[in-house]
Formats: sequence, C-alpha cells, structure tokens
Amino acid sequence: MKPVRKVVIPVAGLGTRVLPATKSIPKELLPVVDRPLIDYVVAEAREAGIEQVILVTGRGKTAIEDYFDHAFELETTLAQKSKDALLKEILAGVPKAGTVSYTRQQAPLGLGHAVWCARELVGDEPFAVSLPDEIVPSRPGFLKQMVDAYQAAGGNIVAVEEVDRSETSKYGVIAPKARKANLIEMTGMVEKPEPEDAPSNFRIIGRYILQSEIFGLLEKQEKGAGGEIQLTDSMNKLNNEQPFHACICEGVIHDCGSKLGWLQANIDLGLKNSDFSEALQKYIKARVS
Repeated sequence: MKPVRKVVIPVAGLGTRVLPATKSIPKELLPVVDRPLIDYVVAEAREAGIEQVILVTGRGKTAIEDYFDHAFELETTLAQKSKDALLKEILAGVPKAGTVSYTRQQAPLGLGHAVWCARELVGDEPFAVSLPDEIVPSRPGFLKQMVDAYQAAGGNIVAVEEVDRSETSKYGVIAPKARKANLIEMTGMVEKPEPEDAPSNFRIIGRYILQSEIFGLLEKQEKGAGGEIQLTDSMNKLNNEQPFHACICEGVIHDCGSKLGWLQANIDLGLKNSDFSEALQKYIKARVS
C-alpha cells in the first residue's frame, strides 16, 4: 500500500459567498485571527505527514504563491529592528524549496475538474484533497486522523461528521454499509438529500484520500449539478470498483466559506489565543449584555 505523500488544495474559486471582501483578496488569504485560511490547511497537511502540497490556482491568485515565499524586504526590516520572535515566526512558515507546486485551472468547471488539473503532479499514487474553506485548528487534525484510517483500511477515505437529520439537505451525505469504530464502509454518496430520503446523517467534510484511478473517471466525467464536473459523481463510480470508507473525525471544523462561519472561526480561535483571550472574552460579554 503506497503512502499518502501529496495533497491537492483547490484555490481557484472566486469566493462569491464572502464578497465584496474577495473582490481584491483571494478567499484563501482571508485572516482568521493572525493567519490566513490557507496557512491552517497547509499546517494540517504537514501534521499528517504530507510531503508535497499542490495548489490548483487561477487568475488573480498569485498572492497565494507569494505567501509561501520569502519576503526579503520584510525579513530584512524585522532583522534590522531586532524583532527576532516575529522573524522566526515568519521564516517558520516558508516551506522547503520544491515542496509546494502550482498548476492552473483555466476555467471554472467545478471541483472535480480542479482535482483533475493536478493529475500530472500527483502521478500514480494515492493523494489527499483538502478544501481551503474549512479549517481544523485542533490537533490531531482531520487529515492526520484520515491518514491513520487509510493505513488501517486502505482504499479511499472521506471525512464525515454527524449532523442533525433536518440539515441533510445542506450537505452531501454517505450511504453506510457497515461500521467499525470510527470507520464506516460506504455504498455511495448522495448530494443534499431531503431528510426523509437521506441514507444517513453523516455529512461529508472537505477532506478526502483518493486513489489515482479517480483521474481517469474525472477525465470522462460529464457535467453534473450546477453545470460543473462534480468530484462526488466520480467518487461514486470509484466506489463501485474500490473500497471506500468514511472516517468519523473528532474535533471542530470551521466552514469559513460563508461570512457567518468566518466570523465564528475568528471568535472561537480568538478566545483560545492566550495573548488576548481574556480581554476578548470581556469585550464580548460587555457587547452582548
């Protein structure tokens, strides 16, 4: 069984749910407390043992590439002013040369198409997919839990969490077959089913571990919901050919793809920041009262 060494992170989206902020700033660089969304996602991947980060970018996203590079003027200024702690923190976020790669999604054809665009960089090996809208600040992260599950079960893995059945129409959910501890063998996935039709109340989170055979399916995949090439459609086909499991992940995941979710993430992580958590808590209590 080949190890999971690479993660594909699609960052070509326009971030329409958080406009107008994303008119000039890539959604993935929106800050949560003191770091951008993409930083949390890459840190989660590194913790899971991922060696190669593949960013699928688009027009107007070069600032993301700059973020994962040296900022010589900034670094020089911090050094001259003896701001050593800040300089150390900045340098720690710069990845080793050759460990971050970029490829372009030249048309907005959906998540499935974005993943397919990374096929040459992934090659013939299993790989992870992490959506940058959703961040997991706790440790172990969801991807680490999934890699551990993959080492036990092999095949393909999706991350899930349990939601109230009344909310299934908001998400993609799994059709379970058998469960063992935190692993659920699946028969398929259903996109946004009505509560009375939902095969389960386990909603799919934006974390996946997939075998490279998915690329051949994506290449032939017809457009689905929204007129886009849907990753879920090809995963359902792969489910007919290979083992597929859902990993029930422990911890909190923040959906920062919406304005409310982004605000909630800032409040939650701000309250956990030792530098100002007490002051922030007092401020929130005063405002609420």
